[in-house]
Amino acid sequence: MEKSDFIFGTRPVIEAIKSGKTIDKLLLKKGLKEGTVQELYELVSLHNINTRKVPEEKLNRITRKNHQGVIAFLSPVPFFDLEEIVTRTYEKGETPFFLYLDQLTDVRNFGAIVRTAECAGVHAVIIPETRSAQIGSDAVKTSAGALHFVPVCKVKNPLQALQTLKENGIKLIAATEKTAALYCETNYNLPCTLIMGAEDKGISDDLLKIADELVTIPLHGRIGSLNVSVAAGIMMFEAVKQRQNTNSSRGENQSAI
Repeated sequence: MEKSDFIFGTRPVIEAIKSGKTIDKLLLKKGLKEGTVQELYELVSLHNINTRKVPEEKLNRITRKNHQGVIAFLSPVPFFDLEEIVTRTYEKGETPFFLYLDQLTDVRNFGAIVRTAECAGVHAVIIPETRSAQIGSDAVKTSAGALHFVPVCKVKNPLQALQTLKENGIKLIAATEKTAALYCETNYNLPCTLIMGAEDKGISDDLLKIADELVTIPLHGRIGSLNVSVAAGIMMFEAVKQRQNTNSSRGENQSAI
Protein backbone atom coordinates (compact mmCIF):
# COMPACT_ATOMS: atom_id res chain seq x y z
CA MET A 1 0.00 0.00 0.00
CA GLU A 2 1.41 3.37 -0.99
CA LYS A 3 1.08 6.43 1.23
CA SER A 4 -0.79 8.23 -1.53
CA ASP A 5 -3.55 5.59 -1.32
CA PHE A 6 -4.95 6.89 1.96
CA ILE A 7 -5.28 10.00 4.07
CA PHE A 8 -6.11 10.31 7.76
CA GLY A 9 -7.49 12.77 10.26
CA THR A 10 -10.92 14.36 10.39
CA ARG A 11 -10.13 17.69 8.70
CA PRO A 12 -7.93 16.30 5.86
CA VAL A 13 -10.62 13.75 4.98
CA ILE A 14 -13.35 16.41 5.04
CA GLU A 15 -11.34 18.65 2.74
CA ALA A 16 -10.58 15.74 0.40
CA ILE A 17 -14.29 14.99 0.03
CA LYS A 18 -15.11 18.66 -0.52
CA SER A 19 -12.42 18.95 -3.20
CA GLY A 20 -13.99 16.14 -5.19
CA LYS A 21 -11.56 13.31 -4.38
CA THR A 22 -13.05 9.86 -4.98
CA ILE A 23 -13.14 7.94 -1.71
CA ASP A 24 -12.97 4.21 -2.20
CA LYS A 25 -13.56 3.35 1.45
CA LEU A 26 -13.77 5.26 4.74
CA LEU A 27 -12.77 3.62 8.02
CA LEU A 28 -14.05 5.10 11.27
CA LYS A 29 -13.09 4.00 14.77
CA LYS A 30 -15.85 2.19 16.61
CA GLY A 31 -17.29 4.37 19.32
CA LEU A 32 -16.28 7.61 17.61
CA LYS A 33 -18.75 10.19 18.84
CA GLU A 34 -20.81 11.53 15.97
CA GLY A 35 -20.90 15.01 17.45
CA THR A 36 -17.14 15.41 17.12
CA VAL A 37 -17.23 14.63 13.39
CA GLN A 38 -20.68 15.89 12.48
CA GLU A 39 -19.51 17.62 9.31
CA LEU A 40 -17.79 14.44 8.16
CA TYR A 41 -20.92 12.35 8.74
CA GLU A 42 -22.99 14.83 6.74
CA LEU A 43 -20.57 14.66 3.81
CA VAL A 44 -20.50 10.86 3.97
CA SER A 45 -24.29 10.79 3.75
CA LEU A 46 -24.40 13.39 0.97
CA HIS A 47 -21.84 11.60 -1.20
CA ASN A 48 -22.97 8.07 -0.30
CA ILE A 49 -19.45 7.03 0.71
CA ASN A 50 -18.77 3.41 1.61
CA THR A 51 -18.05 3.53 5.37
CA ARG A 52 -17.01 0.87 7.87
CA LYS A 53 -16.61 1.12 11.63
CA VAL A 54 -13.58 -0.81 12.83
CA PRO A 55 -11.57 -1.30 16.04
CA GLU A 56 -8.85 1.26 16.70
CA GLU A 57 -6.24 -1.51 16.41
CA LYS A 58 -7.06 -1.90 12.72
CA LEU A 59 -6.51 1.81 12.12
CA ASN A 60 -3.22 1.66 14.02
CA ARG A 61 -2.01 -1.13 11.74
CA ILE A 62 -2.52 1.16 8.77
CA THR A 63 -0.74 4.16 10.31
CA ARG A 64 0.77 4.92 13.71
CA LYS A 65 0.28 8.64 13.21
CA ASN A 66 -2.55 10.64 14.78
CA HIS A 67 -5.42 9.44 12.59
CA GLN A 68 -8.11 10.68 15.04
CA GLY A 69 -10.12 7.54 14.29
CA VAL A 70 -10.57 8.47 10.63
CA ILE A 71 -8.79 6.95 7.60
CA ALA A 72 -9.97 7.32 4.00
CA PHE A 73 -8.69 5.24 1.10
CA LEU A 74 -8.55 7.22 -2.12
CA SER A 75 -9.43 5.81 -5.50
CA PRO A 76 -7.27 6.84 -8.48
CA VAL A 77 -10.31 6.47 -10.72
CA PRO A 78 -13.89 7.75 -10.46
CA PHE A 79 -16.87 5.47 -9.88
CA PHE A 80 -19.85 5.51 -12.22
CA ASP A 81 -23.59 5.09 -11.76
CA LEU A 82 -24.65 1.73 -13.18
CA GLU A 83 -28.03 2.83 -14.51
CA GLU A 84 -26.41 5.77 -16.32
CA ILE A 85 -23.92 3.40 -17.98
CA VAL A 86 -26.77 1.10 -19.07
CA THR A 87 -28.71 4.02 -20.55
CA ARG A 88 -25.64 5.44 -22.27
CA THR A 89 -24.77 2.06 -23.83
CA TYR A 90 -28.26 1.57 -25.26
CA GLU A 91 -28.38 5.16 -26.51
CA LYS A 92 -25.13 4.59 -28.43
CA GLY A 93 -26.78 1.66 -30.19
CA GLU A 94 -24.39 -0.86 -28.64
CA THR A 95 -25.19 -4.25 -27.11
CA PRO A 96 -24.49 -4.06 -23.37
CA PHE A 97 -21.60 -6.20 -22.16
CA PHE A 98 -20.91 -6.00 -18.41
CA LEU A 99 -18.85 -7.92 -15.89
CA TYR A 100 -19.81 -8.39 -12.24
CA LEU A 101 -17.11 -9.54 -9.80
CA ASP A 102 -18.57 -11.11 -6.68
CA GLN A 103 -16.48 -11.12 -3.48
CA LEU A 104 -13.22 -10.79 -5.39
CA THR A 105 -10.74 -9.17 -3.02
CA ASP A 106 -7.37 -10.00 -4.59
CA VAL A 107 -5.99 -6.80 -6.10
CA ARG A 108 -3.79 -8.53 -8.68
CA ASN A 109 -6.60 -10.68 -9.99
CA PHE A 110 -8.87 -7.66 -10.09
CA GLY A 111 -6.36 -5.61 -12.07
CA ALA A 112 -5.69 -8.46 -14.51
CA ILE A 113 -9.42 -8.92 -15.09
CA VAL A 114 -9.97 -5.22 -15.77
CA ARG A 115 -7.07 -5.27 -18.24
CA THR A 116 -8.72 -8.15 -20.12
CA ALA A 117 -12.13 -6.45 -19.88
CA GLU A 118 -10.75 -3.34 -21.57
CA CYS A 119 -9.31 -5.44 -24.39
CA ALA A 120 -12.62 -7.29 -24.75
CA GLY A 121 -14.69 -4.11 -25.01
CA VAL A 122 -16.59 -4.57 -21.74
CA HIS A 123 -18.75 -1.51 -21.07
CA ALA A 124 -18.30 -1.56 -17.28
CA VAL A 125 -16.97 -3.66 -14.43
CA ILE A 126 -19.38 -3.87 -11.50
CA ILE A 127 -18.26 -4.57 -7.94
CA PRO A 128 -19.95 -4.54 -4.52
CA GLU A 129 -19.13 -1.77 -2.04
CA THR A 130 -17.95 -4.33 0.50
CA ARG A 131 -15.92 -7.52 0.02
CA SER A 132 -14.16 -6.25 -3.09
CA ALA A 133 -10.58 -5.45 -4.04
CA GLN A 134 -9.06 -2.18 -2.92
CA ILE A 135 -8.86 0.15 -5.92
CA GLY A 136 -5.57 1.94 -5.41
CA SER A 137 -2.31 2.42 -7.24
CA ASP A 138 -1.55 -1.32 -7.11
CA ALA A 139 -4.78 -2.12 -8.93
CA VAL A 140 -4.05 0.50 -11.60
CA LYS A 141 -0.56 -0.88 -12.15
CA THR A 142 -1.78 -4.47 -12.39
CA SER A 143 -4.44 -3.41 -14.88
CA ALA A 144 -1.72 -1.81 -17.04
CA GLY A 145 -3.71 1.43 -16.84
CA ALA A 146 -6.96 -0.15 -18.04
CA LEU A 147 -8.76 1.20 -14.96
CA HIS A 148 -8.46 4.64 -16.54
CA PHE A 149 -10.58 3.45 -19.49
CA VAL A 150 -13.07 0.90 -18.15
CA PRO A 151 -15.85 2.40 -16.02
CA VAL A 152 -16.11 0.85 -12.56
CA CYS A 153 -19.52 0.80 -10.89
CA LYS A 154 -19.74 0.21 -7.15
CA VAL A 155 -23.12 -1.03 -5.96
CA LYS A 156 -24.45 -1.05 -2.42
CA ASN A 157 -26.95 -3.86 -3.02
CA PRO A 158 -25.61 -6.39 -5.58
CA LEU A 159 -28.84 -8.38 -5.76
CA GLN A 160 -30.86 -5.26 -6.49
CA ALA A 161 -28.30 -4.01 -9.03
CA LEU A 162 -28.30 -7.27 -10.98
CA GLN A 163 -32.10 -7.40 -10.84
CA THR A 164 -32.14 -3.91 -12.38
CA LEU A 165 -29.93 -5.18 -15.20
CA LYS A 166 -32.41 -8.00 -15.84
CA GLU A 167 -35.25 -5.50 -15.96
CA ASN A 168 -33.29 -3.62 -18.62
CA GLY A 169 -33.16 -6.70 -20.84
CA ILE A 170 -29.65 -7.77 -19.85
CA LYS A 171 -29.09 -11.51 -19.40
CA LEU A 172 -27.11 -12.68 -16.37
CA ILE A 173 -24.60 -15.46 -17.08
CA ALA A 174 -22.90 -16.92 -14.00
CA ALA A 175 -19.72 -18.97 -14.19
CA THR A 176 -19.89 -21.81 -11.67
CA GLU A 177 -18.95 -25.45 -11.21
CA LYS A 178 -22.55 -26.10 -10.05
CA THR A 179 -23.77 -26.90 -13.57
CA ALA A 180 -22.96 -29.10 -16.55
CA ALA A 181 -23.83 -26.46 -19.16
CA LEU A 182 -20.73 -25.41 -21.09
CA TYR A 183 -19.78 -21.72 -21.28
CA CYS A 184 -19.38 -21.91 -25.07
CA GLU A 185 -22.92 -23.15 -25.65
CA THR A 186 -24.75 -20.03 -24.50
CA ASN A 187 -25.58 -16.96 -26.59
CA TYR A 188 -23.46 -13.90 -25.80
CA ASN A 189 -24.86 -11.85 -28.68
CA LEU A 190 -27.70 -10.64 -26.48
CA PRO A 191 -27.14 -7.90 -23.90
CA CYS A 192 -25.40 -9.73 -21.07
CA THR A 193 -23.52 -9.52 -17.80
CA LEU A 194 -20.94 -12.14 -16.91
CA ILE A 195 -20.82 -12.95 -13.20
CA MET A 196 -17.53 -14.23 -11.80
CA GLY A 197 -16.85 -15.22 -8.19
CA ALA A 198 -13.71 -15.39 -6.08
CA GLU A 199 -11.74 -18.62 -6.29
CA ASP A 200 -12.26 -19.52 -2.64
CA LYS A 201 -15.93 -18.55 -2.26
CA GLY A 202 -17.41 -18.65 -5.73
CA ILE A 203 -20.60 -16.76 -6.48
CA SER A 204 -23.07 -16.04 -3.69
CA ASP A 205 -26.07 -18.37 -3.65
CA ASP A 206 -28.54 -15.48 -3.89
CA LEU A 207 -26.85 -14.27 -7.08
CA LEU A 208 -26.79 -17.76 -8.57
CA LYS A 209 -30.54 -17.97 -7.99
CA ILE A 210 -31.33 -14.86 -10.04
CA ALA A 211 -28.89 -15.67 -12.87
CA ASP A 212 -30.55 -16.50 -16.18
CA GLU A 213 -27.92 -19.08 -17.05
CA LEU A 214 -25.28 -21.05 -15.16
CA VAL A 215 -22.29 -22.13 -17.22
CA THR A 216 -19.01 -23.89 -16.56
CA ILE A 217 -15.57 -24.12 -18.14
CA PRO A 218 -14.56 -27.79 -18.58
CA LEU A 219 -11.37 -28.85 -16.82
CA HIS A 220 -9.31 -31.91 -17.78
CA GLY A 221 -6.39 -31.69 -15.36
CA ARG A 222 -5.96 -32.65 -11.72
CA ILE A 223 -6.35 -29.14 -10.31
CA GLY A 224 -9.99 -28.41 -9.62
CA SER A 225 -10.20 -24.76 -10.61
CA LEU A 226 -8.79 -22.01 -12.79
CA ASN A 227 -7.38 -18.72 -11.61
CA VAL A 228 -10.36 -16.35 -11.68
CA SER A 229 -8.63 -13.88 -14.01
CA VAL A 230 -7.98 -16.70 -16.50
CA ALA A 231 -11.57 -17.95 -16.23
CA ALA A 232 -12.91 -14.43 -16.73
CA GLY A 233 -10.70 -14.02 -19.79
CA ILE A 234 -12.01 -17.24 -21.32
CA MET A 235 -15.59 -16.14 -20.77
CA MET A 236 -15.10 -12.62 -22.06
CA PHE A 237 -13.38 -13.68 -25.24
CA GLU A 238 -16.00 -16.32 -25.99
CA ALA A 239 -18.39 -13.37 -26.04
CA VAL A 240 -15.99 -11.40 -28.25
CA LYS A 241 -15.71 -14.33 -30.67
CA GLN A 242 -19.47 -14.81 -30.96
CA ARG A 243 -20.19 -11.12 -31.41
CA GLN A 244 -17.43 -10.74 -33.98
CA ASN A 245 -18.71 -13.72 -35.95
CA THR A 246 -22.23 -12.33 -35.86
CA ASN A 247 -21.07 -8.91 -37.07
CA SER A 248 -19.03 -10.53 -39.85
CA SER A 249 -22.06 -12.52 -41.01
CA ARG A 250 -24.18 -9.39 -41.08
CA GLY A 251 -21.54 -7.63 -43.15
CA GLU A 252 -21.47 -10.49 -45.67
CA ASN A 253 -25.26 -10.48 -45.93
CA GLN A 254 -25.30 -6.75 -46.56
CA SER A 255 -22.64 -7.13 -49.25
CA ALA A 256 -24.64 -9.88 -50.92
CA ILE A 257 -27.67 -7.62 -51.04
